[in-house]
Amino acid sequence: MADINIAAAREKLSSKGFLDVAISPELDLFLEIGKLKKEKNAVILAHYYQESDIQDVADFLGDSLALAQQAEKTTADLIVFAGVHFMAETAKILNPDKKVVLPDLNAGCSLADSAPGYLFKEFKERYPDHLVISYINCSAEVKALSDIICTSSNAEKIIESVPKDQKIIFAPDKNLGAYLIKKTGRDMVLWNGACMVHEIFSLEKITKLKIRHPNAKIIAHPECEDPILRIADYIGSTTGLLNYTKKDTSLEYIVATETGILHQMQLASPRKTFIPAPPTNNCACNDCPHMKLNTLEKLYLCMKYEQPELLMDPRLMVAARKPIDRMLQISASYGL
Repeated sequence: MADINIAAAREKLSSKGFLDVAISPELDLFLEIGKLKKEKNAVILAHYYQESDIQDVADFLGDSLALAQQAEKTTADLIVFAGVHFMAETAKILNPDKKVVLPDLNAGCSLADSAPGYLFKEFKERYPDHLVISYINCSAEVKALSDIICTSSNAEKIIESVPKDQKIIFAPDKNLGAYLIKKTGRDMVLWNGACMVHEIFSLEKITKLKIRHPNAKIIAHPECEDPILRIADYIGSTTGLLNYTKKDTSLEYIVATETGILHQMQLASPRKTFIPAPPTNNCACNDCPHMKLNTLEKLYLCMKYEQPELLMDPRLMVAARKPIDRMLQISASYGL
């Protein structure tokens, strides 16, 4: 492929949030991305819900907690975040002096969008004596209004670290919050938010699927609605689900979370069968449309031209970092 002037390429940065530059079909993207990593001292952080090609080329693959931990300790000059916007924000907050780029700026999050900062501020003010624990799937503005951030991997331990007489607001996921109330016995005030991916699973379709696969275990992410969680054989974070399928002796699983994780499950346990839990729509599986905006082609372009770059208000980054640091400290104390 003929080289393109970087300035000209940046001018082509479209309103859709990615570089609209033609790539030769003969280009070996895996090879070129490998070269760019070395040339730019770049690290690729990717979430389990990314497409399989991106997972295969990533330096670090994980859930939100693992990626935040990797972002905190990276020595790379360029952080390429293959995930959604709030994840790249977290990496930037933890690395204010490093350049953070992501393949598509439009890779947002329905859960984060369900809690606008200005509305959450008003909500918080109604409970002045409450401590705010926010799920990491939220905007930097909501993080800045929080006392502690959590992920699905550490949420239970985070809540247990808070004195029992301390009142808590949990945001923004009401399903995860309701699950944690059951697990911890804490009476928390919940923000009314949810993830479009985990709310769309069909109880009826999963039940019919279980009839066809009677030996399959149902495993579910705690962002799912309660009827799904009640029929699950195992409930856990994305990493928890993956680890469970590695250790468990069953040979079939119905997986109620975003389908991207099935790639890692299949790689880890090639003799096992993993069936995506069906949603209420007509699709056979449940993909996050935001996660899937990122492609290997966009990843290559954003590394080559170091665009689109994530830019944030320095004051917002300082405010949002405090609850993230608190999460990382508590997680480390529990060995998470």
